Amino acid sequence: MIVLRYMRRPLFALLFVYSLGIVGMALMPGQVVDGETTRMNLFHAFYFFTYTATTTGFGELPNGFSEEQRLWTIFCLYTGVIAWFYAIGSLINLVQNPYFIQAMDGFRFARKVKRNAEPFVIICGFGDAGSLLARGLSDHRMRAVILDSDPERIKALGVRDYTVPMPGLHADASAPKYLLAAGLEHPACQALVALTNNNDVNLKIAVMARHLNPRLQVICRSTSARHEANLRALDNVRVVDPFEIFAQLLYWAISRSELHNLNAWFVGARGVKLGAPVKVPRGSWILCGYGRMGHWIHRYFGSHGVGLRIIDPDVEAKEAGEDTRLVQAHADHAALVKAGIDDAAGVVAATDCDADNLSTLLSVTELNPAAFRIVRQNSHENQVAFDAARADLVLQHSLTTARRILKLLISPLVQELIDWLAEREPSCTEALVARLQTVVGSEPPHLWSVRLNPGGAPAVTRYLDNGGEITLGELCRDARAFPEALPSEVLAVRREGQSIMLPDRDFSLAVGDELLFCGVYWVEPMLEATLHNPYTLRYVVTGVDEPRGAVFAWLEERRRRRRRDPELNGRRPGP
Repeated sequence: MIVLRYMRRPLFALLFVYSLGIVGMALMPGQVVDGETTRMNLFHAFYFFTYTATTTGFGELPNGFSEEQRLWTIFCLYTGVIAWFYAIGSLINLVQNPYFIQAMDGFRFARKVKRNAEPFVIICGFGDAGSLLARGLSDHRMRAVILDSDPERIKALGVRDYTVPMPGLHADASAPKYLLAAGLEHPACQALVALTNNNDVNLKIAVMARHLNPRLQVICRSTSARHEANLRALDNVRVVDPFEIFAQLLYWAISRSELHNLNAWFVGARGVKLGAPVKVPRGSWILCGYGRMGHWIHRYFGSHGVGLRIIDPDVEAKEAGEDTRLVQAHADHAALVKAGIDDAAGVVAATDCDADNLSTLLSVTELNPAAFRIVRQNSHENQVAFDAARADLVLQHSLTTARRILKLLISPLVQELIDWLAEREPSCTEALVARLQTVVGSEPPHLWSVRLNPGGAPAVTRYLDNGGEITLGELCRDARAFPEALPSEVLAVRREGQSIMLPDRDFSLAVGDELLFCGVYWVEPMLEATLHNPYTLRYVVTGVDEPRGAVFAWLEERRRRRRRDPELNGRRPGP
């Protein structure tokens, strides 16, 4: 419709020029033959203009032209050229029109989404967090559909080396028509993630999604208490606050290093080795920056008895509390000295400016090289500078946000397990770490979930429905080396809405259970064979390799009957 509206005048101009030429050629007097003036009929006139318009040039057909006809032909040729230039120029302008380009991009985008049959996630916002989340989904071979208001980000999407297709569209993600085009009502859509930098837009996206598809899971980033309260009032909406996550990870690094190490190992953080947590000194800390993130850090530290001194030029004494040492200045040499850098266990540079945070690191290194340095990285583009700074711990809130959301999308039970361990004694986490070290060794972790239903585990479902019983230990046996176990651990089981953490190997399974596994990469396909193949399942449960064909099954049944009935063997039973 856009093409027809835009090309209406050029098409009418061409139609008018050629209609006028054909009619005029039919009216023009031709050569005189036998004393009579000949004229060209409409068919011949149309035929002449058809091959003339295509520059074929068959000549003057069907007869030679008169002077009048030749003069009319010259006029029509020049007017036709002008009309064609006008039409072609209009077509070029149409192709270059940004609205036409956007409309065509939207049409192709909607067609790709509609044809997709694989599970996918809608990501609204392709900034640092959205880009990192897309990379994580790609690594797990899960597709995503991306909406962003910045055309440059969508153009950059086309050159990313993702392992799965990830179509993107430059559009306002809060507009319902674009959400629908992105597949909000598509049966393969698993979740919608709102990651724009505007809390109002994120709230609007969540509200629109709840109205258009109430069953769909919505994960929304929010850094505002007011917006967070509105989002939590919506059903089936998960709120992720990057500053709260940052403060939580920071507290774990200081007071629960074994839990911080396990969580970082689960998400695949660079340079993290399981069982080798970061050694963070205990004592009083200095917090540089008291914005939204600083408030969360202060809240976590205060609730767990960690001493804190605050440096910020805009903070008020009543905000920090009477018991908190406060320095109202920028975090330079003088402010750090005034805050007591000499006896501080560590410093947290947590402002929203990367340059200020890097400058604070330089001052801390000069004043107290022994202090533990934790720094906040705001922009992923500054990764090289932060690597060169060699801080003891770098926390990038966009990366931590992407990792938290990735866990919720790929293996939601992982975060439940981490939260469960956070409420237990450190010895519980240390015991789990020891088990995982025995199972996985130095290999990178591979987390995956299995649901015991006819679609995900048909052999197991059929076996349980027929009255059989399977334990976790039996399910995790290696069919190649019975009765050895596969190098994996079941971390959690979800049954009827209840989560059971760290079940033992004697735990009996039931239809509908969701299991969270952690192991090496090659274990998952091995376990898939057990879940789908009834012969493999019976073998790992009973240790008996049953025959797999009708003839062999008949022979096996006949052999068993002979064993049960001695008369079939030609022997009579004894008196």
